[in-house]
Amino acid sequence: MSDKSGPNTDALNQIKKLLGPSGWIDEPHRMQPYLTSWRNGSVGNSPLIALPSTTQEVASLVKICYQKQIPMTPQGGNTGLVGGSIPSQRGNELIVSLSRMNKICSFDAVGSSITVEAGVILESLQDVANDRGFLFPLSIASEGSAQIGGIISTNAGGTGVLRYGNMRELVLGLEVVLPDGGIIANLKGLRKDNTGYNLSQYFIGAEGTLGIVTTATLKLFPKPNQTLTAILAIPNAQCALDLLQVFRKECAEYLSAFEIMSAAALKLVIKNIPGARYPGKAETPYYLLVELAASSISAPLRAVFENMAAQALDNGKILDAVLAESFEHAKQFWALRESTSEALRKEGTGIHFDISLPLTQLADFLEDTGRKISAVAPEMTLMPFGHIGDGNIHYNMYMPAPPTAIFRKQIKEIVFTEVVRRHGSISAEHGIGIERKDELKKYKAPAEINLMHKIKRAIDPDNLMNPGKIFDALY
Repeated sequence: MSDKSGPNTDALNQIKKLLGPSGWIDEPHRMQPYLTSWRNGSVGNSPLIALPSTTQEVASLVKICYQKQIPMTPQGGNTGLVGGSIPSQRGNELIVSLSRMNKICSFDAVGSSITVEAGVILESLQDVANDRGFLFPLSIASEGSAQIGGIISTNAGGTGVLRYGNMRELVLGLEVVLPDGGIIANLKGLRKDNTGYNLSQYFIGAEGTLGIVTTATLKLFPKPNQTLTAILAIPNAQCALDLLQVFRKECAEYLSAFEIMSAAALKLVIKNIPGARYPGKAETPYYLLVELAASSISAPLRAVFENMAAQALDNGKILDAVLAESFEHAKQFWALRESTSEALRKEGTGIHFDISLPLTQLADFLEDTGRKISAVAPEMTLMPFGHIGDGNIHYNMYMPAPPTAIFRKQIKEIVFTEVVRRHGSISAEHGIGIERKDELKKYKAPAEINLMHKIKRAIDPDNLMNPGKIFDALY
């Protein structure tokens, strides 16, 4: 097991020498951004920020930590929402930041794939793909700072899951440094490879607890040459699900996003985000942000959409529909959806849930759970929003006064009980980190927890990789 007293000076000097003058940070003021959680402001401690620039440097660094029993906290862009990239307060965990490993390694137009280092910013990858006539479809609000290694380690989702899948489905292969400094590499980009276990999949969504992702080969898709973006005002959540079935039946090959926003969420964005405004007229409990996209310029996106919208208006499923008439209009529509978390931050302390449910249960969950929360907290404002097309809702809320720990626990109990009762997940895309460990232990099946422990012990028996995340301990 790892030494809880922290690394000694000799070990730190050995790491500094390995990485060179540009490869580490130990000044407190420069370390602070690496030690602070983006959302809740929790702060950890670390003796050093290590900034390796190659996979071999990562491997050599990890070997030193393995020999000296120094625990490590791998870190990408530090945009996670459950504290998974923040070290503990003990101060004995070395932060390993992959930010200097930001190269595009190779591009395969025929195979529709790209190989990149873990520190590449998601937005940069999107731009590279776009410049070469392709699309990397994963899109999240933090794409301007989130790094590929962190996105893989958290199995990020975002707005494109409905059509393209989450990060797990976009990975063709990984290069990973193991807890003892060994390297496994599968960057061939093969679409089919049934030669035993798919080892790359173990590290996707593992939140850095099994190894450090250093390089990835990822899928690319044809670049859309036309896009249609619209906001629909709908009378209730069930209409969203009814419309989803219609869109899937009539234009599944074009449907790339299907997002829901509650009226409360939209109002908070308009209140707290400068320049934000709703482009339509109807005031209603829920709004949909729908996007259709096609690589062919001859695809009849507008005709298909207008036909479906007209029928939905006639039967009362839609109260109002507003089409973006330009790229700038589409960006403004998306800004309403993507600014929701920032708007809530500006409003004050909220309570956040990242849940997923079977689609057949979503409308009932929103109505039933909202009623139960209002019964115990009438002053609470519920503002659900998210990726209703794939069953993922960010079930967020806020109240005038900061909620107490006891009150938070009561709300959690209500929400998670309703989620589990409906065979949903307590974490759809944000992960477990440190914030959801107790709930994971409570709601995950014991047989599954036991198997996860066995995998962790087999790969990282000394608990050196991101200790305290997902599990409190191995034994």
